[in-house]
This record gives sequence, C-alpha cells and structure tokens, in this order.
Amino acid sequence: MGKWKKSSQELIDHFYETMESFDDIEMRKMFGYPCTFLNGNMLTGLHEENWILRLSEEDRLELSEKGGLPFEPMDRKMREYLLIPQNILKNRNQLNAWVQRAIDFVSSLPPK
Repeated sequence: MGKWKKSSQELIDHFYETMESFDDIEMRKMFGYPCTFLNGNMLTGLHEENWILRLSEEDRLELSEKGGLPFEPMDRKMREYLLIPQNILKNRNQLNAWVQRAIDFVSSLPPK
C-alpha cells in the first residue's frame, strides 16, 4: 500500500472556510485529514486531493450524474460517500447546498 498524499493547503483552507458557516459540526482529523462529524457520525472530509460527502442514496445518484465518483480508499468502496466534482467545489453556492444535503442526511442517522 502506498502512502497517502497530504491534501493541498488550498483545499484544506477551502474546507475549513466552507465548514465554519455550518453550526453543530464537530471538526476532527481522521488519518491526518480534516473531517467533520455530526452526532458522532462522519459527515464530510478530505482525502488526498478529494473532498468527500456522506449522502442519502437519492442524493448520491444525483451527484453521480453531476460527476461525483465513489470514494474507494484502499480499494474498499465506502457506500454512502462520494467525491465532490471539481465544478461543484469551485461554486460556493452549489458546494454549500451539497454540504447541507449531507447534514440533512447525517442528522437523520442515530447518534453514535
């Protein structure tokens, strides 16, 4: 297994700037990458140069149609997570809307 690359400072800054506008989110690091949790459940985070979101099945289908790819670290697919496509990452309003969808989904899960 190769070593994971660090996220760029630009992506890390973008992540923190975006996430600070959402309430009740817990910031943590996982495998050295910035992540957020809600009620103990992972919500979103970075992995190498990718930003991942945890979404409902319906939202995953929609994001897939917009270019979202499965999150498969170490060749293990994490079913509820997708990589956010670059065109959405670069559009603040779209990104915030997708983060809100992730919050809506994760807030429906039982707390851990």
